Amino acid sequence: MRTLRLAVAALLVCCLPLHAAERWSSAKANAWYNQQPWLVGCNFIPSTAINELEMWQADTFDPATIDRELGWAHDIGFNTVRVFLHNIPWEQNRAGFLERVDKFLQIADRHQIRVTFVLFDSVWNARPQAGPQPAPTPHVHNSGWVQAPGAAELRDPAAQPRLHGYVKDVVGRYAHDKRVLMWDLMNEPDNRNESQDPPEKVALATALLKNTFAWVREINPDQPLTTGVWDGEWANDAKLKPMERLQLNNSDVITFHNYRKVEEMKADVQALRRFGRPVICTEYMARTRGSTFETILPYLGEARVGAYNWGFVSGKTQTIYPWDSWHKKYTAEPEMWFHDVLHADGKPYDAKETKLIRDLVDAQAKARAATAPGQ
Repeated sequence: MRTLRLAVAALLVCCLPLHAAERWSSAKANAWYNQQPWLVGCNFIPSTAINELEMWQADTFDPATIDRELGWAHDIGFNTVRVFLHNIPWEQNRAGFLERVDKFLQIADRHQIRVTFVLFDSVWNARPQAGPQPAPTPHVHNSGWVQAPGAAELRDPAAQPRLHGYVKDVVGRYAHDKRVLMWDLMNEPDNRNESQDPPEKVALATALLKNTFAWVREINPDQPLTTGVWDGEWANDAKLKPMERLQLNNSDVITFHNYRKVEEMKADVQALRRFGRPVICTEYMARTRGSTFETILPYLGEARVGAYNWGFVSGKTQTIYPWDSWHKKYTAEPEMWFHDVLHADGKPYDAKETKLIRDLVDAQAKARAATAPGQ
């Protein structure tokens, strides 16, 4: 236990800035949000990539597919995407990695799509490896997704300057870039892979998230910072977990994940609005759990809550399969897709869904234009 306390303490003091910008006031956060259109998009990875490494490594970066698929995203009404970065490609070749991020932003901007970048991720495989990635396990949901950083780097205090360099380089490069919408510092930081994560995972993730907030505040980007709460009860402070307190008390804009029915979505939005800041759902839409475009998106539009569904084009992540495919055997495509919106050729899984998205986005834009000053 003493060794754990010393390691976490080392992580917390390493590389902390002497001077940093403060968290945005609620007035500034709400003023920023009021300048945005209704934010509607997806968590995006090209269909040819199994994970963040395959998306961003030089040998498998696929701008042609990205261009085609972001074009489809624009066509159905999406104006933003949430995209996971990874520290390993930066560590491999800083200049090459940043050039690929530049290229991605150029493509997204051409399709009038702004990007929320996720810097770190605590979910799935805790042992990411550079180089060729494994083929998808047949019929298994997200079989190749990897954490960033992996468990070895997360546990190693000597890795902190390298992680600091990654954050400083990426955020610093795009801190005043209007193509970047938000910085999502860490995805589901206290999520655990029980078979691979160290016992002290939550403490280590807490330390890294605290550091990351400090590192990014030192840069003071134009874009708001966030990290989404995902599994808990948020209606009163007494039920908040320490990680949730850290997330909610440091985010400029409140983000959250909800894969449940509309009644529970409404309850989460109401609970999080008590913080007096913009509320954006950065993960939703799992059809077999009752989280569908038809039930959820009209409410989010009415409430003017930003909306990023999980998945877009069916591909190597195989997220058309449900979570239970990790332990239940599937031998064919499920009749009802779990996530994703389009087939690999761009054909909608359900044309009624894509029409609904387009219609809702257009209606919101029309209503906003009608109430703009001078109208």
